Amino acid sequence: MIRGGRSYVSSPPAFSNDVKRLLVCTGNAVSIFSTSTGLQIASLEGHTDLVTTVIVVPATSQATRRLCYCWTASLDGTILYWDFSVPEVVKKVDIRFPIHSMVIPSILGQPAESNKKEPKLFAYVSIEDARKLADGSTALHGHIKKCNLTDSRLGITLAETNRPEFITISSMGKFFGIRDKRKIRIWKVPALDAASVEIKKMTLHHTKKMTVLTFHPTQNIIAAGDVSGRILIWRGFGNTTFALGNGMVDGSSINNTEERPGVRGNDDADSCSTWHWHPSEVTVLSFSSDGAYLYSGGKEGVLVVWQMDTGKKKFLPRIGSPLLYFTASSDPTHCSISCADNQIHLVKTPLMEIIRSISGIKLPWSSPELYSNVYNKVSFNQNDGLVALPTERYCIQLYSLYDDREISEVQVCERNHQPGDDVTVVVTLVSLSPDGSMMSTAEVKLAEEGLGGIVCLKFWSSEEQNKDFSLTTIVYEPHRDAGISAVAFHPTKHMAVSSSYGGDFKVWVCRDGIRQGNEILQNSSWTCHAVGSYKKKPMTAVAFSGDGSVLAVAAETVITLWDPDKNVIVAVMGEAIMPIVNLSFVGNSEYLVAASWGSSKPQLSVWSMSKLSVSWSYKLHVEALACATDSSSFAALALCPEPKKDAQSDNSMVQGGDGLILLFNAVDPIPVATWSVRKAKGGALSFIQMTKSSAEEKSSDGKATQVMLAYVTSDHEYVLFDPYDTEAHGLGMIHRDGVAASEENRNFGYASIYGELPEFDVKSKQKFSVPSVPSERPWETIFSGSSHALPPLKKLCSPFLESLMEKRKAVIE
Repeated sequence: MIRGGRSYVSSPPAFSNDVKRLLVCTGNAVSIFSTSTGLQIASLEGHTDLVTTVIVVPATSQATRRLCYCWTASLDGTILYWDFSVPEVVKKVDIRFPIHSMVIPSILGQPAESNKKEPKLFAYVSIEDARKLADGSTALHGHIKKCNLTDSRLGITLAETNRPEFITISSMGKFFGIRDKRKIRIWKVPALDAASVEIKKMTLHHTKKMTVLTFHPTQNIIAAGDVSGRILIWRGFGNTTFALGNGMVDGSSINNTEERPGVRGNDDADSCSTWHWHPSEVTVLSFSSDGAYLYSGGKEGVLVVWQMDTGKKKFLPRIGSPLLYFTASSDPTHCSISCADNQIHLVKTPLMEIIRSISGIKLPWSSPELYSNVYNKVSFNQNDGLVALPTERYCIQLYSLYDDREISEVQVCERNHQPGDDVTVVVTLVSLSPDGSMMSTAEVKLAEEGLGGIVCLKFWSSEEQNKDFSLTTIVYEPHRDAGISAVAFHPTKHMAVSSSYGGDFKVWVCRDGIRQGNEILQNSSWTCHAVGSYKKKPMTAVAFSGDGSVLAVAAETVITLWDPDKNVIVAVMGEAIMPIVNLSFVGNSEYLVAASWGSSKPQLSVWSMSKLSVSWSYKLHVEALACATDSSSFAALALCPEPKKDAQSDNSMVQGGDGLILLFNAVDPIPVATWSVRKAKGGALSFIQMTKSSAEEKSSDGKATQVMLAYVTSDHEYVLFDPYDTEAHGLGMIHRDGVAASEENRNFGYASIYGELPEFDVKSKQKFSVPSVPSERPWETIFSGSSHALPPLKKLCSPFLESLMEKRKAVIE
């Protein structure tokens, strides 16, 4: 089983003391990356929920730079002390409250190891009281508490907030603070940090909501950013409060605005100045190690370096994504920037350049409402274990599911996109060829005031090794002014088919250029080979058979079968209740799976290609389909129906999830296995062919497998697992060997009268299995299907009349 796709930017990372490693919070674990290569080298796995804080115990001398100890905190309510060179857990503290942020002031000013008896260690944590949330109480459920790490217990409460806040600490551990709406609360850590020592506090006020704060490393200076893009700098804060504790100097009030320019009310500060460059809220603030510079960033994706004495600025522009965190290291020349696109950039500060990037899977982005329900949002390359995902910056990311890292990124549309700009182009779909050498993308340039909208179809080819795609052909308005609904590649030829909502589909062929070694094809181009349509109905889905001899095109609610080479219609199958959004051939193309859904009556149906009729169907809303190429198995990702308010339904089947993965054998309507999953809306499925080396290296149980099932959630987290392993229960999903369908199986045509029960062993029948039951109203579907496949009317008359009459057993006395 392989997991991946987790966020690298949910919390700030931390550098090791030698700056050779970067510790990153990734879901329930902490991933350790090499700063020289950008590759993951280890993982700390011990928490059961999201890790929110990682703190590396600093070194105090050159001899201790190789110390590899860190503290981690999680929403599971535990704090772990690690030796991450092994790695192993040294100590565990359970406070039983979700921890959203944590700081440990005393380790910033004392050695990591000592021969003397170590004093008690205290941390300050931002926790959440979930009991108040569960009760629906409007009381403050965020708390800042003191925690005794030595004795494993919580101490006094320092503050209560509407929700848990992020705690910021000074580099020497002297001060820490939080932002609370339009205020900044600051505490001074006493020199002897003990449970009975009183902690002094103060508050600074502002007219706008605060977003981030930071402390100067050597002076009593604090900087804070607000939602309007302003940066406020208070100098000499706490000189009176933290010294005397009563806000008085020589018996007079500190409220003297003439001597304290820019300071509001009774705030304890000598002055307050304002800098403004960012057009929107400030999300990143940090002082340099010597305090001479201030780093800031926001939504515009630019890192600004302010000189504290003069206010002059220099920039690191075009980072391309909103900045979230700035993390300094023990080496003043190296730092990291965490961005909203799930990337961490390693920056060399003197030159202000990015030297390396750690790229996670791109997170979902909000497309315009008109294109929010586009079906084909991702595409898989089954042989290489790659997934192609549209990203926010008009790009396609090629991501390795085996290695959990980015392979390449393709700029689909050459536009200078800045975060926060209005979306002008939407990449509506992406499709990879079976061998991964070709790719097709469709994009829509949004109309402005009803003018200027245009649809564009592009074809790409790649090198065999590094998957760097190069644009070969651009087709503007391939289906007049209609949108493209789907694109499918031929399994063996350089051929592709695109369908449109305008009522036609087009067959495209590639005229190959000259390939030299592993170079990209030169002078290759795609041209239209044929055009097809069926009764001017919208073409909503396409699929090639396993050998490419048959092309299936969904004409809204009807399935049409074509010869792709001759462009001749072979047969027509139908008709579905709702528009068909996905088609896929199973195995050797003996069966065709169709998924249709709309506002009501969704359906999953399996069609027999030999009989040209439905074998069986379920009333299910299917988000994704995945069909195996070498067997008759297929998987469906279905959304769980919302329970009725007045019905007491058994939710044990879908407990812990909002969707189901159902594994079927096409000949049998009873699922082979099912898994309850989370975040199914917008998810994706695919069978992945594992290479021998990948299977042996990645399989956690030591068993090599050839085919795995990949499930990608709506948040782009994913898991690869063996769907045929009955012992694979550790998926974070609920595994079952059967499931109750939402509707009884219905038969059509001849089978609706005589019934067609599958063969099964009574002894192995599971609790959740569903038998195939003939329809209770066979006369509604008795004449559905092809006329040549139905018996003569003389043979149908007697069974038809018998179905209308109630049968009774005669009693013979």
